[in-house]
Amino acid sequence: MNLSMQPMKPMLPNESRHRVSLTASSLRLTLTLSALLLAQSPLRASEMDGKIEAATKKSYVFKTFLVDDTIKTESKDGAVTLTGNVSEDSHKQLAQDTVAGQPGVTSVNNMIEIKASPPANSDTWLYMKVKSTLAFHRSVSAYNTKVALKEGVVTLTGEATSQAQKDLVTEYAKDVEGIKDVKNEMTVAATTTKPKETWAELVDDASITAQVRMALLTHRSTSAFKTTVATTEGVVTVGGAAKNTAEKELVTKLVTDINGVKSVINNMIVAAAVTSN
Repeated sequence: MNLSMQPMKPMLPNESRHRVSLTASSLRLTLTLSALLLAQSPLRASEMDGKIEAATKKSYVFKTFLVDDTIKTESKDGAVTLTGNVSEDSHKQLAQDTVAGQPGVTSVNNMIEIKASPPANSDTWLYMKVKSTLAFHRSVSAYNTKVALKEGVVTLTGEATSQAQKDLVTEYAKDVEGIKDVKNEMTVAATTTKPKETWAELVDDASITAQVRMALLTHRSTSAFKTTVATTEGVVTVGGAAKNTAEKELVTKLVTDINGVKSVINNMIVAAAVTSN
């Protein structure tokens, strides 16, 4: 069989020019799209930074616990720097945890300075811890509870809405790290009234997470360092390790009573179970 190679058909001049023209057009389109993406990238980052700063300012924590502090929030490409002054060390951590929980935040540089803070475990220092602890929980009233401290012993006065609330105030105060004893002299109201719902019931997720972390840190029976916390639409999921079943149950109880929490999913693993495995 005689096979012969067919000669390649030469490219016509017009066809060659057409292909070159298409290649040049594609290149120009690619460069144009790249330029548009580069131009939009800083704008999108700037918009996100603005949202982070605005959300932080409007957060429940910043409008309640930190309202009397001077804090400036500056975000650049999601990296947030906090500056200013706060009245106590817990407020510095509370601000950091609130900002860290905002969508789009990649890191937090906390440069907040603490005003003349009382010595750790002094009566003034413990007073602030007890008041903060009561403020985190919705079933008690930090406003209606008067707190006095002397050599680590707490005396509580004021009016509770029920005996159950009075007992809960005692429990929360007694579990604050550094407290030696609690004397609860609160009176109980003659009639039980249900607290009125306010705008404070609508608490953002970042503020809920920050309150939970601080509450777990304040209570001596729980560990904030060994507990992970995540909040989605008011539902808090906690994980990590618990020393025993009692601690796991206590975490659920404490978190359920935090301002804004709708429900709690406790995925903590009891340490004994971890060791046995």
